[in-house]
Amino acid sequence: MMAEMTSMLRFSLRLAALAAAFVCSVQLALAQSPPTAPASAAATDSAKPLVSALTAELFYEVLLGELNARGADPGAGFSMVLDAARRTNDPALYQRAVEIALQNRAGEPALQAAKAWRQAYRGSRDANRYLLQILLALNRIAETADVLKAEINLAAPSERNAAISAVPRMYARASDKKLAATLVQQALANALARPETAASAWTAVGRMRLAASEAPAAIDAARRAQAAAPASEGPALLALELMAPSQPEAEALVRRYLESPMALPETRMAYARALLQAQRYPDASQQLKTITEQRADFAEAWLVQGVLQTQDNQLAAADTSLKRYLDLAAAQPAGDDRSSGQSQAYLALAQIAEKRKDLPLATAWLDKIENARDLVTAQTRRASILAQQGRMDEARRLVRQLPERTPEDARMKLTAEVQLLRDNKQYRAAYDLLDQAIEKAPQDAELLYDQAMMAEKLNELPAMERLLRRAIAAKPDFHHAYNALGYSLADRNQRLAEARQLVQKALELAPGDPFITDSLAWVEFRAGNRAEALRLLEQAYKARPDAEIAAHLGEVLWSLGQRERATAIWREGLLLNRDNETLQETLKRLQVKL
Repeated sequence: MMAEMTSMLRFSLRLAALAAAFVCSVQLALAQSPPTAPASAAATDSAKPLVSALTAELFYEVLLGELNARGADPGAGFSMVLDAARRTNDPALYQRAVEIALQNRAGEPALQAAKAWRQAYRGSRDANRYLLQILLALNRIAETADVLKAEINLAAPSERNAAISAVPRMYARASDKKLAATLVQQALANALARPETAASAWTAVGRMRLAASEAPAAIDAARRAQAAAPASEGPALLALELMAPSQPEAEALVRRYLESPMALPETRMAYARALLQAQRYPDASQQLKTITEQRADFAEAWLVQGVLQTQDNQLAAADTSLKRYLDLAAAQPAGDDRSSGQSQAYLALAQIAEKRKDLPLATAWLDKIENARDLVTAQTRRASILAQQGRMDEARRLVRQLPERTPEDARMKLTAEVQLLRDNKQYRAAYDLLDQAIEKAPQDAELLYDQAMMAEKLNELPAMERLLRRAIAAKPDFHHAYNALGYSLADRNQRLAEARQLVQKALELAPGDPFITDSLAWVEFRAGNRAEALRLLEQAYKARPDAEIAAHLGEVLWSLGQRERATAIWREGLLLNRDNETLQETLKRLQVKL
């Protein structure tokens, strides 16, 4: 008997402790989130503080609900808490019922509780937001129109634009993107018509249209947004995502925004990155120059400018830009972004020193790299330095000793070793290494392409053509393979009609690519269409000043009798890359001394 009494006493004490904890948690919730004013008089009458509103019966119902929710029967716990919420009309209990359902991944019960909460408290943004998020999680997009409209209307005027801007992210997982775009536009109808919200609303509509793969309609929305607020960044960022050669209006919107004195340098930087992605290097350089002139403390612009100048062999300018970046980065908070940026700068400075034949300085810059993700690149540069010193076996061993945790690591090591051999004109060794890799992956288009380029260097042209055709068969949209085969045929003055067809196919797959444009020009030159060849080469050289394009442009000018201009172009080409094989072969063949 005494044992039974002791057991009952312990149970009563545990129950009392749970009850006390529950009361404290409810009081704290009420203190932090006072009940939203209900929409109806009936709701107002019942919206009393929860603890005083609970009868003993309701108190124990809620308590048992919590015990079940945390125990073996969360469904029963949910039902008890939701019943108590309805009987007390208390928002904290409605929210708790929703949370119990969500914690147990019970979508329909969560939706039921959220609807009941919103019905009781029409003016509660929390209730409305829970309902919207649950509907979206259940992918019941068609039911969200009125709820989304309420979400915007319930936001405070000062928060309304932010609420509108968040809408595309909320609908990001919608399975029917077109339906979602249509519904959002309908829900934002009032915001689209109001001057103070039109820009954010049209930008949100544009992003929904972009997600639905409706690019022209998205550009139209961006244009409307910019017309509503020309200095707003949102429409320009949307237009940046829409930039493509087939959609010039998108870039026009970006440039229009950048003309504003209020334009943010971060947006101009994003535009510069988009230009680099499109291989429009002179345009990107101009944007970077503008940033560094207007905001001399904008570190990222100096870094990207320095890397680009390094690629263009503007070594003195690159050295200045990269060191300026390092000075600015030193004042930034420590973190992954700073570490990664510094590693890029050290790698570029090592490359500059290597080009200047200052190998000890190149090694010193590489020794500064601490970022583990960039150590592979650093080791590859060290291997290049060893190779230039005639220590090729050591160089290859250094690359092969790099860690190999993933297939991507293995591929990177292979690429690095092939590049090392190619740079040092050990074409046969590179060809054989690629042959071993292709045995394991016979349909790998990029490996086939790389081996084809080695076959060309070895003057094994039938093998080159066979490999390029295998690459095209393995990857029909591989524009590099079409371009390489077409250019090779043109360079040998063979099957020019087929060469033109191949290069034009490459241009269809990569519109505006200056190197493919150069190939097409070479086809036209070989076919005797020198005027058209000149037009295309001038277009390509303007888009991408490059030593190989300079070699071809100079030769066409030379053949047209414009010899002074030809030699001027060739001199520019030598400044860009004195070691370019095509340029050196052209000058030797035409017996031109500069």
